Amino acid sequence: MKKIFISMLYSTLLLLGVVSINADDKISAYLVGEHIEVDVAKAKLGEVGFEVIALYSPVKEGTTLIFTNEVLKAEGAKSKRAHAAILRMFIDDKEKRVSVTNPIYFGRAFMQDWYKEDVFIEQFEKIYSAFPNLEGSKDSLEFDNLADFHFMMGMPYYEDPDELAEGEHKDLLAKARNYKKGKLLIFELKLSDKSTLFGYEIGSKTKKFVKKIGRANAAVLPYCISIEDGKATALAPKFYLAVSYPQLSLSEFTRISSVPGAIEKDLKKPFK
Repeated sequence: MKKIFISMLYSTLLLLGVVSINADDKISAYLVGEHIEVDVAKAKLGEVGFEVIALYSPVKEGTTLIFTNEVLKAEGAKSKRAHAAILRMFIDDKEKRVSVTNPIYFGRAFMQDWYKEDVFIEQFEKIYSAFPNLEGSKDSLEFDNLADFHFMMGMPYYEDPDELAEGEHKDLLAKARNYKKGKLLIFELKLSDKSTLFGYEIGSKTKKFVKKIGRANAAVLPYCISIEDGKATALAPKFYLAVSYPQLSLSEFTRISSVPGAIEKDLKKPFK
C-alpha cells in the first residue's frame, strides 16, 4: 500500500514540477506561486495545522513566515537536527510571488540518515492542500545527493557547523535571549530540555547578500542558532547558502566571499 501511495505522490510531484522527469530525480528546493497577503497565508497555514511562530523582513517589500508543528518539532528534537524543525514562506510584495521551503528537500538535507519519508511527504501535502497552485522552483538538486551535500571539494557539510560558543546550557540560552535586550532575537523554539532553536538577526550589511544573489530565495533568512548539549552552533554558511541557492555558480559565490565569515562573526557576538 505504501509503495502505491508513494508512486501516486511521485506522479503528483512530477506534475507540479517538484521533481524532474529525467533520471537524475532532481527535487525543487522551493514551492513557488502567485502572491498572497501575509494575513491570508498565515490563516491558511493555521487551517492545515501549522503554527506561525515569527514574521521577518529579510528584504524591503518582503516578509518571511516561520512555521512549524508538533511533528516537525519532534524531528528537530533529535540529536543535531534542530534546523529541520521549521519551514519558511517568503511573500514578495515587490515581485508579487511566494516561495515556500520544500519540506522534502530541506528535510532530506537536514535530517540525512534520520530522514523519514512519510513525515516530510505529509508536510508537503499539508502545504499543497493550503496552497494548491504552487509549483516546483527551478532551484533544485538531485534528491540522492542532498543527504551528503556540499558545494564543492573542501567546502563544509551539514555536519560541519560553525561553533559559536560552549558553556552551561542555561547560560547560553540567557546570552542568546538577552544580547542587546533581545532586539536581534526573531524567534525562540524549544525542542527539548536540552535543545532550542533561535532565529537571529544578522548585521544589516551582512544580510545584503540576498540582494546580490537573488531575493527569490530570501527565505534563507533569518539565520538560526542551535543551542544543544552545552554548545551554540549555526549551519556553516558555505553549506547553508549553497543548499538554499542550489543554482549558485562559483563566480556568484565568489561575489559574496566575505559573507560566511561575517555571518559567523555576527552570530558569535551574543556569546562573548
